[in-house]
Amino acid sequence: MPEATTVRTTTGAHHVQLAADYFHSYSVVGLMGVVGVLFVAMAFGAGRLLRPVVPTPEKLLTYECGVDPVGEGWAHTQIRYYVYAFLYVIFAVDAIFLFPWATVFAAPGFGGTTLVEMFLFLGFLAVGLLYAWKKGVLAWT
Repeated sequence: MPEATTVRTTTGAHHVQLAADYFHSYSVVGLMGVVGVLFVAMAFGAGRLLRPVVPTPEKLLTYECGVDPVGEGWAHTQIRYYVYAFLYVIFAVDAIFLFPWATVFAAPGFGGTTLVEMFLFLGFLAVGLLYAWKKGVLAWT
């Protein structure tokens, strides 16, 4: 009987050690997060203490790009600029997914499955681009 108890104690101690190692990894991440937040807070605090504060009417005036405001603050912007920006972001983010795919594709045993998944992914992108082209979104007028 004492041998069985020793085995259980050793196994339990092993699990406790694994749990401690697991949480130690996260404590390092948490400590780095706290250090980062404190660094930013100290930088903002030092900036607030060291900057000169002399409010004048000129400093309190709203302006954009150094030009005094004239007329209303409302400006009409065409939607196509946002559509181009949105399409750029979509394809830029999707291009980022190609790099991990190329890394995994080079690993042994993942070739066929990864290739099918990526062509499916690129197919969805092509359908989206074809849809945008058919709707006339890509035509700059």
